[in-house]
Amino acid sequence: MNLIENEYQVIIDRKNEKAQGSYTAYLFEQGLDKILKKVGEECTETVIAAKNNNNEETVCEITDLIYHVLVMMAYQGITTEDVAEELKKRAAKRGNLKKFHQVDKNS
Repeated sequence: MNLIENEYQVIIDRKNEKAQGSYTAYLFEQGLDKILKKVGEECTETVIAAKNNNNEETVCEITDLIYHVLVMMAYQGITTEDVAEELKKRAAKRGNLKKFHQVDKNS
């Protein structure tokens, strides 16, 4: 089991245990809106840290973002295996660079 799978399992355990004083349990109690708010905050903080060329801060913010995305996944019943399968599908594809550039221009 890798680090992300281990963290995901800890999150699932905290979700099921509803441990008093657990930040993870608190997020599940608050619901999807609170979890999504935290994902958005951490995403923005990651972008700002990277833009500021602060690698130490960027690593911390990426870690926070991954944690909150894993909480969101657990809340919605999405597993790390689901994501791994999608990544495998994408790795097997040969992309259309022109299509990717068009998507970038539109976002």
